[in-house]
Amino acid sequence: MITLITYDITDPKRLNATRRFLKEFGIRTQKSVFECDIDEEAIRRIRSYCKERLDLASDSVRIYRICTRCINRVIISGQGLKVTQLDYMIV
Repeated sequence: MITLITYDITDPKRLNATRRFLKEFGIRTQKSVFECDIDEEAIRRIRSYCKERLDLASDSVRIYRICTRCINRVIISGQGLKVTQLDYMIV
């Protein structure tokens, strides 16, 4: 499922660690945005990471699931790829 993850993390150390962690799941399309093609297990891992490692009083991570119908309506102004445009194979 295509999933959009956005974050606003106040501490630079936590910010960089979270950015590195999220690279395992998708593509960083903007400074604080990742677009991912992930399943429910991956979403559980991300939520667990956030709960264990972030300061939930000052940091924020949002996870938006995007349906197939909606992903085809995404409009990009300027440079960028949609996650669905990527050609990859899991080996």
